[in-house]
Amino acid sequence: MKKTATFYHAGCPVCVEAERQVADALDPQRYDVEIVHLGEHADRIAAAEEAGVKSVPALVIDGAPFHINFGAPMSALKS
Repeated sequence: MKKTATFYHAGCPVCVEAERQVADALDPQRYDVEIVHLGEHADRIAAAEEAGVKSVPALVIDGAPFHINFGAPMSALKS
């Protein structure tokens, strides 16, 4: 059974590079990966926060959030 991985980002250069690396690193045989650009899909911010995302870029694998670098706090995406 595949694990679920959701990569949240805001489209900044740090996020875009992290997205590229995540896409290259996660084996598609083992992970169903969803990429969510929160700048384009603000309706997903609440779900990201509920998953434990405090800043972007972040990767949530099977409900566990992993923060990559520090691009922007979630509060910056709400304004």
